[in-house]
Amino acid sequence: MKIQHFQGGPSWCFRFMKRRHLSIRARTTMAQQLPADYKEKLSIFRSYCAKKIADKQIQPRHITNMDEVPLTFDIPVSHTVEKTGTSTIAIRTTGHEKSAFTVVLGCQADVQKLSPMVIFKRKTIPKEKFPAGVIVKANEKGWMDEGKMKEWLSEVYVKRPGGFFHASPSLLICDSMRAHLTDAVKKQVKQVNSELAVIPGGLTKELQPLDIGVNRAFKVRLRTAWERWMMDGEHSFTKTGRQRRAGYATICEWIVDAWANVSASTVVRAFVKAGIIQEQLSSNETDSDDDESEPGVLDKDLAQLFISDTEEEDFDGF
Repeated sequence: MKIQHFQGGPSWCFRFMKRRHLSIRARTTMAQQLPADYKEKLSIFRSYCAKKIADKQIQPRHITNMDEVPLTFDIPVSHTVEKTGTSTIAIRTTGHEKSAFTVVLGCQADVQKLSPMVIFKRKTIPKEKFPAGVIVKANEKGWMDEGKMKEWLSEVYVKRPGGFFHASPSLLICDSMRAHLTDAVKKQVKQVNSELAVIPGGLTKELQPLDIGVNRAFKVRLRTAWERWMMDGEHSFTKTGRQRRAGYATICEWIVDAWANVSASTVVRAFVKAGIIQEQLSSNETDSDDDESEPGVLDKDLAQLFISDTEEEDFDGF
């Protein structure tokens, strides 16, 4: 309609949607089922962590949580605006929403965030110029295995602030994924003066700080970067007219920026909610950013309607 420089607030958008018979459409998800004895397991795990922290006098800066985040090259929202009653809802992508890779995140109870490790699903590391602040790996599954876990320990965990000389006792919290629990991995953890705390199966939503609040904040920011690239970025196309996906280096730039923009207060709140630490750090050790809101390209009131990135969604695997 050649209308330029128009700005409509949330009320205008809602009225427009009503006039045009539009509504917010979404896919459904299923929540993770807690085990029957979950309360007892919660208490046992928290008591175990508290005892290790007290006995070895482990400081918050040496309490680390790590987790793998499965991602895809396309990160479309699961909500969009469409005609009310429409049976098929289409969302524009480059066709790579099933092309997966893994980001390994780690954070500490004193708000420190470790460098992210990216594992691409390919035989060799892409020959591109990657940004500083990210560790790039590759394997045929694009997922964590024993080898990559050992590399994460030696290239990320050991290089955390205060971790190089292993002078201070540490606590590493992770889930019960097989790659975390091999004899070789346990031995390597012991060698760096660390204790391994393994979260019981089915309880990561209650006990893992990254799952509780940090992963979602990271993925929301990553999605925002993808949305902006889809709308305003430079694109190339195949001979058949199909838009090519973002390059490996571009993806890594998004990851570095998204991880850097997760607020310190979000990290601390997650450790408190998990019951790993008992009280938050002083206000000058955290920032005032609120990661509970969606930092997308829409007005924040409208963006709340599209929030759908929960850790409760089923992951079909690679």
